[in-house]
Amino acid sequence: MRTEYQAPREHLAERLNMEYDDLVRLVFDSEVSRQASIGAVTVDQHWDAVMKRLNRPASEAKAIRNEFFGGDVLDRTLINLIRSLRRSRKYRTGLISNAWNDLRGFIEKEKFDDAFDAMIISAEVGVMKPDAKIFKIALEQLKVPAKEAMFVDDFEENIEGCEKVGMKGLLFHDAETDIEKIKALL
Repeated sequence: MRTEYQAPREHLAERLNMEYDDLVRLVFDSEVSRQASIGAVTVDQHWDAVMKRLNRPASEAKAIRNEFFGGDVLDRTLINLIRSLRRSRKYRTGLISNAWNDLRGFIEKEKFDDAFDAMIISAEVGVMKPDAKIFKIALEQLKVPAKEAMFVDDFEENIEGCEKVGMKGLLFHDAETDIEKIKALL
């Protein structure tokens, strides 16, 4: 999942009379967001805090949230690759995500939970990437030695985190190029 189209967030920021980057920071880089990412507060509590900071009524939370994420797109090509690796029974696949407590439900609703042998979601395990603990949890759940594991992420600090525990890291840029890199590393 990634933000493919900026326009919905840009329009939302404009409608709220704020800068795009300030809106993104409010949603993703605030203290309450970090707390939601380790499960200390729920996603609803996070959005309640966002609405208070925006000085908007709680009744608008769902609409603002939907607009904020309106440009996000699931990369079905990448999901299908992960699914095919799992189905081959040669590989174990996992998700490691810094996310709020609603991610698992979203994945199940969108019907791609079958792509993973394990889903390690920061809000469920109480630790976020790039902390080594989250990678160790994934390795334990998947029953895979670190030297046999590959981790793909779009943030350099997360790649550095996985490499500290002995995993191979691949910095993600785009599916078209990186799928070939993933296949080559397998």
